[in-house]
Amino acid sequence: MDTLNQTTFDDFILLGLTSNRFIESVLFVCFLIIYTCSFLSNLGMIILISAYHYLQAPMYFFLSHLSFIDLFYSSTITPKMLSDFISDKKSISFKACASQMFLFAMFATSESFLVTAMAYDRYVAICQPLLYHSTMNKHTCWGLVYGAYISSFLASITHTITIFKFPLCGSNKINHFYCDIPPLLKLTCVYSYTRKLVVFLLSLVMGVVTFVVILMSYTSIICTILGINSTEGRSKAFSTCASHLTVVISFYSTVFGIYFRPSLGLSSDSIDKVFSIFYTVASPLLNPLIYSFKNAEVKRAIMNALHSRKALLHIKHANKINN
Repeated sequence: MDTLNQTTFDDFILLGLTSNRFIESVLFVCFLIIYTCSFLSNLGMIILISAYHYLQAPMYFFLSHLSFIDLFYSSTITPKMLSDFISDKKSISFKACASQMFLFAMFATSESFLVTAMAYDRYVAICQPLLYHSTMNKHTCWGLVYGAYISSFLASITHTITIFKFPLCGSNKINHFYCDIPPLLKLTCVYSYTRKLVVFLLSLVMGVVTFVVILMSYTSIICTILGINSTEGRSKAFSTCASHLTVVISFYSTVFGIYFRPSLGLSSDSIDKVFSIFYTVASPLLNPLIYSFKNAEVKRAIMNALHSRKALLHIKHANKINN
């Protein structure tokens, strides 16, 4: 707490996406709908996977944790953003800002490790199918998930200490709609270069490691699929990876836009906000939708759930008539 009190101000002003009240009202309605759908979709995915026995494979185990992460990291950002749309003063306390950045960085980093674990799972399933059940056993799956959470916690606490340990000075205005790492780094005045270098190198190392693992996994997967003689076999093998590959591409293209483009001298506050909207608001909704439309087993579970609900409603209706 003594370290936190070294800052030259007690709170921050979030400049947000726009200062136009009409546009803020429109955005409030749009983002409220998206957030509600995202929350329900991810919660529904978790419930579906836990409810149906044929969704107990490692791939769906990782998917349930991906939905868990999406549910919480969107909830770290969106509710505050929605409240700011209808508030005259868009402020956030110093401690709340540090907490928001820590939680968001932790969940976002967890997602990068988790999609990497999912890529490894697909690699073993397609390239080493005879060893799949022995390799991707319960202990391995939980080990990968725990590793993702612990590593992301350590990375996030390092980012938070690097940014908030020493005083932030100058203006207390953050040209963003939440406390993200790049705009906060612009407020550093003590050991500024060192702090930026630590954040960049940590993000680079973690990003490169996870991206290389995913790239190697999918290189092997593609080579294996191309070696399958039957067209039906190639199509079936590729369909098991299509949903995850779509998530990986959308995730890493957005991460690059937010965190590595500024380091290459291509920074723009407006463009950064657009990338951040997709990353924090749209992506948590897209992930369950991608798996819902591209994965046959998930679609089967959704249809079974809908039929079960429909049958339950018919039974209740019949009981009312009989009574």
